[in-house]
Amino acid sequence: MGIEISGVLGLIWLFIVIWAIIRTAQSPAGPVVKALWIVILLVVPVIGLIAWLLLGPK
Repeated sequence: MGIEISGVLGLIWLFIVIWAIIRTAQSPAGPVVKALWIVILLVVPVIGLIAWLLLGPK
């Protein structure tokens, strides 16, 4: 039995991840750093989003 996010919570989570990807793409960081953060956000969205909030581009 795993954790499932569906319905409204799933949409909210999707919007948050998309927002983080857009913010990363618009940041002044280098292209390699941007690409790395975007891959992390897409591959491991829960851990990636937490890491992005703590360590990502400001």
